[in-house]
Amino acid sequence: MLVPPAEFDPVTYERLTEIVPVASVGTVLSWTWQPSPLEGQPLQRPFAWALVKLDGADTPLLHAVDAGRSDAIETGARVHVHWADEPVGSITDIAYFELGDSEEPVEDVADDRDPVTLLVVPTSIEIQHTASLPESTFLRALEEGKLVGARTGEGGKVYFPAREADPATGQQLTEFVELPDKGTVTTFAIINIPFAGQRIQPPYVAAYILLDGADIPFLHLVTEIDATDVRMGMRVEAVWKPREEWGLGIDNIDYFRPTGEPDADYETYKHHQ
Repeated sequence: MLVPPAEFDPVTYERLTEIVPVASVGTVLSWTWQPSPLEGQPLQRPFAWALVKLDGADTPLLHAVDAGRSDAIETGARVHVHWADEPVGSITDIAYFELGDSEEPVEDVADDRDPVTLLVVPTSIEIQHTASLPESTFLRALEEGKLVGARTGEGGKVYFPAREADPATGQQLTEFVELPDKGTVTTFAIINIPFAGQRIQPPYVAAYILLDGADIPFLHLVTEIDATDVRMGMRVEAVWKPREEWGLGIDNIDYFRPTGEPDADYETYKHHQ
């Protein structure tokens, strides 16, 4: 018996057609302690993530156990469901598990709701990244309002953002080069379709910009111009956020805007797209 239920048996591949009730108490098969809960997790106090095999089930499900402290839970511990105050037909109706094998009383009501056909499940991820020396130099420079690229030495290609090695030769990029905040649009796209998390309303332009003195363009926004007027070769300059908003990121530059200079000749950037 699969909990949560699936469409097909993973061993025989047969369609699962019978819904069978299982108990709301079960046994911890394995667990790990979450000492510092993250935003959006079931509990905002230390708790255990556990694989719980409910009585009557053949497979475990992963959920939170409110054990109070790490030495209070162990493999084989008996736990029971603590239900959410307002069920909505989701796995989050199980608010969390608690220690003990006494089922919580629930009101026995007829369920005349339509079958659940669609779930909206918000997700998020937090990444902790250790910056390399070139990355750190690049980010620290941004914090000071500077744009820094890197190259292998005199005559080497200037990469922006700075990275550890020249991807063409494999040589280490050891020389840092400060670049101006002006450049040329080498190619671009007009974004017309809205999506979640957009900073500005469509239509707007995302463009690859080749900074003066760099050999590789990078992606950023171009505004203060009608999207249909943006073109390859257009000269642009950075518009920085207020100084107090600067951090360790390229988003210290709010966007790029036209400088009003004549367009760059195609020959000057055709190999840098």
